[in-house]
Amino acid sequence: MPKQTVEWVRTSLRTPGIFIFGMVFSPCGWILNLTSTVAPNWRTVRNASGLSTDQFYQQGIWDICLASDTSRAVVCKQRDDGYFNNQLITIAQGLMVASLIVTLIGLAVAVPGVRCWRDRPRWTVAGLGGLLIFLSGVMTLIPISWYTHILKDINAPPNSVIRVDFCIILGYIGGIFEVVAGFVMFIGICRCCGGKNRGEKRVEEVPQFMHTRNPPRRVTVPSVIRTTSSASSVPYSKNSMDEEVDFPRALPRSGGRSANSYASKPYDADL
Repeated sequence: MPKQTVEWVRTSLRTPGIFIFGMVFSPCGWILNLTSTVAPNWRTVRNASGLSTDQFYQQGIWDICLASDTSRAVVCKQRDDGYFNNQLITIAQGLMVASLIVTLIGLAVAVPGVRCWRDRPRWTVAGLGGLLIFLSGVMTLIPISWYTHILKDINAPPNSVIRVDFCIILGYIGGIFEVVAGFVMFIGICRCCGGKNRGEKRVEEVPQFMHTRNPPRRVTVPSVIRTTSSASSVPYSKNSMDEEVDFPRALPRSGGRSANSYASKPYDADL
């Protein structure tokens, strides 16, 4: 017995919610990751040799800056070959840049599939874009998590106080945004949850009026039936001629002559 094919239909032309979620959170995650990549604030190092009590180092994956609690002046381009030669820093530089590029590619791939002026979005195209965004989030979380794990072992000066800076927090948030957004978009590549992820329903579950066009409304115009009568075009009926009037009227012709008179008195019509 052949397997019966289930037909699905979208009940709305709106953009599916999974795509709206992904297209909002992905750019937000990209901005956070960009800030985390370029800012030299992955960790702070205090009480290092040669520094006063109010001075500290701000270390990132591209630069190291010397800052102070009592002054707003920040001096960057500090040399620390031992720090930048660490394997983690080199890997973090490559993964963070690759994550930014892959996110942009994923958004460029997903946009044509998310467009909502079609009856059906391009689920496969949008799903592949979501997969790329998901991978970009993973590429962000790997160096962030690794850096946090060995935070105090990356060329740390003795007796120094090392703390996590805000770039690590931004990197975690941005990576999670992209992972969640990419995953949510990717699940649109296959139908699940009874079609709810795509905003679809089975054809037999949709009322008939939702997928059939309503017939045009018919307006009944009352017809006017005119009867043919022997009445003239004057605005009075034939019978009204027989009614009594308050002026004298000529008598009908009789005896071969005109006898238009009233009470045996001649009228102008008899002359």
